Amino acid sequence: MLKDRLKLPASDKPGRIFPDRLGSLVMVAGLDEKGNEIERSEFEVESGEELEAIKPGALGFHRESDDGGEVMDDGKDENDQRIRKKMNKDAASTSVSVLKSISLDEKRSDLEYELSRREINLEKLRRIASTGIPDGGGLRATAWKLLLGYLPSSHDLWETQLKENRQKYASMKEELLMNPSEHIWKEPTHLNSTKQHEDNNADGPLRRQEISVEDHPLSLDKESLWRQYFQHTEIVEQIDRDLQRTHPDMPFFSAETSFSRKNREAMKNILLLFAKSNPAICYVQGMNEVLAPIYFVFSTDTDKQNAANAEADSFSCFVRILGDSVDHFCQQLDNSSSGILATLSRLSDILKVNDEQLWHHLEFISKVKPQFYAFRWITLLLTQEFKFESILRIWDTILSNTFGVQDMLLRICCAMLLCVKSRLLSGDFVANIKLLQHYPDDINLEYLLQVAQDICPDTSSYILSL
Repeated sequence: MLKDRLKLPASDKPGRIFPDRLGSLVMVAGLDEKGNEIERSEFEVESGEELEAIKPGALGFHRESDDGGEVMDDGKDENDQRIRKKMNKDAASTSVSVLKSISLDEKRSDLEYELSRREINLEKLRRIASTGIPDGGGLRATAWKLLLGYLPSSHDLWETQLKENRQKYASMKEELLMNPSEHIWKEPTHLNSTKQHEDNNADGPLRRQEISVEDHPLSLDKESLWRQYFQHTEIVEQIDRDLQRTHPDMPFFSAETSFSRKNREAMKNILLLFAKSNPAICYVQGMNEVLAPIYFVFSTDTDKQNAANAEADSFSCFVRILGDSVDHFCQQLDNSSSGILATLSRLSDILKVNDEQLWHHLEFISKVKPQFYAFRWITLLLTQEFKFESILRIWDTILSNTFGVQDMLLRICCAMLLCVKSRLLSGDFVANIKLLQHYPDDINLEYLLQVAQDICPDTSSYILSL
């Protein structure tokens, strides 16, 4: 199993500006802070009584310097500067938020328009999706299905295609996941009832339905459905354990509610069906992590019919995503040209071309080989390295790549190394292993993805200029 092979470890209220000065002005006018008149006895002076002179700066006003220029009281000046800096910072932050909101609205509008067209322009869809798909409205679910080829580009064919795929999935479930006792073995119902009626009309003891040797639960025959059924019991138990650990911080997957149990049951069906239909690969620990983003996105689609069929749609798209990297899960193919070791070697080559200094440090000085950190990155499509919302954003870019999942995945892996270059160059084996097996969450994700976009996978001719 993959794990055995890896062995990886109330905001404060804003202060009023210049409260002392305003307070002083109010008191001089004989008013309190709310504008109410103060009793005369407190403020009245006798005619001819000499008032005490107010010292310069006592009220916090500007005062003139010797050369006629205005200066501020030192304490007030420092306070005012802090206030102004905070105001400027808040204004800049607000400006960025507004621009970001406008950008998201424009992107959402472009994506909605593209998905509503009768013929989808996949090249434009990839371009929009690669920069991040806005949450909500089912946009990501529809876009991912198109990017994976599960939906055709012709909008008119969607309904037919979805109906056929969902029916195929239902048939596969009935054939491969149903308990053998539920098959009633497989005489048509009307024949069973006719035969039972004839038996009951006969005199003498009641007869039971004949059960062949192959259909007996204790049969050891290779063709026995019961034998095949019991063979997968261990796999089912492993899947159940893994699903209990899938994103434990998200109630969608891990809570003990009927909703969460329904989600885990659907995911179990998908993984078990994949294992039974792909016996050479079967189920490998970690596949649950690859399935989780797909099932979450599809089951939270705002289209109720699509959400109700999330299990069937997720199965097909899960198979399509693994199609580009399924050999990574097969230990017998580790040393083949399509195996995980060849892919790790390619990542090392990409890093060498783009940053030979960092490559040399990792390979020969700290001796941190890609097998020690990138095995998990690649096989699990980065689902263990980032927060869930970041995983969805990364997959927007990965699935939008014209050259396939693995091409962009390796570029992102290389970018992850480049973004922590200074830390890696100053670290030894232990420090670097710890850093890469627990990738820091203070890296700007959009910057990282831009670096990945700028990396060319052609290791024979391209050097990245940073």
